Amino acid sequence: MHTIQQIQEFLPHRYPFLLVDRVNEIDLEAEDGATICALKNVTINEEFFNGHFPGHPIMPGVLTLEAMAQSAGILGLTMLGYEQAANTLYYFASADNVRFKQPIVPGDQVILESRHISHRRGIWKFACRALVDDKVVCSADIVCAERQLENA
Repeated sequence: MHTIQQIQEFLPHRYPFLLVDRVNEIDLEAEDGATICALKNVTINEEFFNGHFPGHPIMPGVLTLEAMAQSAGILGLTMLGYEQAANTLYYFASADNVRFKQPIVPGDQVILESRHISHRRGIWKFACRALVDDKVVCSADIVCAERQLENA
């Protein structure tokens, strides 16, 4: 399990854009590809609820995709190992086969699941899902582009 402090060692995101609160499990030896199970707690205090939508707060779909991409990034950086990960950023490159099945609302606890599909020449592909109460609320194939930091 990774705490928020450990997550911040992997991801450059900070409030209000860090969308992963905890990593529950990482399995680098999974039969069908390395996996991660992470958590995002959604509260009414989230800044985006002020305008999305007043009186009917819903987490924006693009932020759900971003949360899934952040969990995939943590998985990929973990696969690289800490030394390599310290000098690497992942850019969200694309999302394919995106499906939104139900809205995410304040009070929801979103489970973020990502499975490594492939990587080649710095391009990583992950199958991702967001679940609330064991129901898939969003799914997508997410592609991240690995980039070395210039200062490293």
